[in-house]
Amino acid sequence: MNRTLLTGLVLILLNTTAVHGAVAVVDDPEGSLGITHAPVTAMVKLTPREHRAALEGRLQLRELRATSASAIPAVPAQLFQPGQPDTPAQLCWLMPPGRKGQRRFELQTVRRVTGVEVVSAPNVSGQFEISEAGQPVLRYNYATIEPGELLDKVTPANRIYTRARSDYIHPLFGFDGEPLTLDWPLDHPHHRGIYWAWPEVDWRGQRGDLHALQFVFARPTGNCVATSGPVFAQIVAENVWKWEDSDFIVHERAVIRAYRATSDARVIDLEFQFTALNEPVLLARRDTDKYGGLNIRLAKVLEQEIAFHTDPANTSPRRSWAELNGRFGGQGQTTGLVVFQHNSNPDSPGDWVKFPEINWFQPTFPASGTRYELKKGEPLVLRFRLWLRRGPAADASLCAAQWRAYHSELAPSALNNQLGSD
Repeated sequence: MNRTLLTGLVLILLNTTAVHGAVAVVDDPEGSLGITHAPVTAMVKLTPREHRAALEGRLQLRELRATSASAIPAVPAQLFQPGQPDTPAQLCWLMPPGRKGQRRFELQTVRRVTGVEVVSAPNVSGQFEISEAGQPVLRYNYATIEPGELLDKVTPANRIYTRARSDYIHPLFGFDGEPLTLDWPLDHPHHRGIYWAWPEVDWRGQRGDLHALQFVFARPTGNCVATSGPVFAQIVAENVWKWEDSDFIVHERAVIRAYRATSDARVIDLEFQFTALNEPVLLARRDTDKYGGLNIRLAKVLEQEIAFHTDPANTSPRRSWAELNGRFGGQGQTTGLVVFQHNSNPDSPGDWVKFPEINWFQPTFPASGTRYELKKGEPLVLRFRLWLRRGPAADASLCAAQWRAYHSELAPSALNNQLGSD
């Protein structure tokens, strides 16, 4: 990670009296964290009382300023990695808007955290849903879903692609409960909301298609952990790729974390880890230069605009993001989905691909003309941030601020090994 970019983005924790709790000092010289309400984390030594309050979702941070502290709204804080009482624990919160430079926050325990809480729970069908204040945010389809009656609706040529699938996000919802993604479209029945898959998967000299559900499939192991709290809800899911639903070839760990919404935006972080179980597995885009990677098939959208940004090749650090904006579900106000690629991804930034006629855009992986080799004991980790926004397309300066926040040393890393090592 580029050290120049991160200069000044530091956090120091000071212990004060038990009455006031710890004080977090955040230096945000460009204001990127506050402007974007970015999620941040910090290590803090909690007293037994504070640790108990954290487990119960009763921690908050209030900014200390020259004016009366009681007039400044507090923000909820959540344990990111639990730890133990009297040992360092990692807290997570959304940075509130504020001035550039150094900002100080006091840790408080309260009877309850005001505002909305993000919760997650598996439903009876084996899928996981994240909601906030009773409104749906997204569903992660972990258990396998069969095509059912759709088989009778697709053309004979498309029936080969109308296959049972799992391990994908659908629906992703807008701020008014409107579905933003599409599953089982008749034109491409293998498309399935937001999913991570490659059209060319080579194993033992054979070629499968995880994207179009041919020969190789991602299947749940049953090891899936859901976490809820006042700042974020998280799903950590284990899957295996199975060749012809028989041979286990790749171990996958997927982390999906949705943060509480602000008045007009929500951050969702995705992180994936893939490891070959025995023989190497090769991943490639279609014909090695087209689509493949993090795939995004959206629902019908009016007044659609798709915009890509990638810094020139000689730029360091090289930033990259893209947005699809439009009116979904007949809503009068537009909604935008901005996607950021993390610079730690191999071959970052990947090419952007779009198919406006089917409301599709994506960051691709691996690099054009190459095949990425998954090896046993050498995990591939890919990270992305989704930024859901209400209103017109975000301007470049705002996206640049979110990019800096995503790459700061305070940004939460999604993969926290809750399911153990490979």
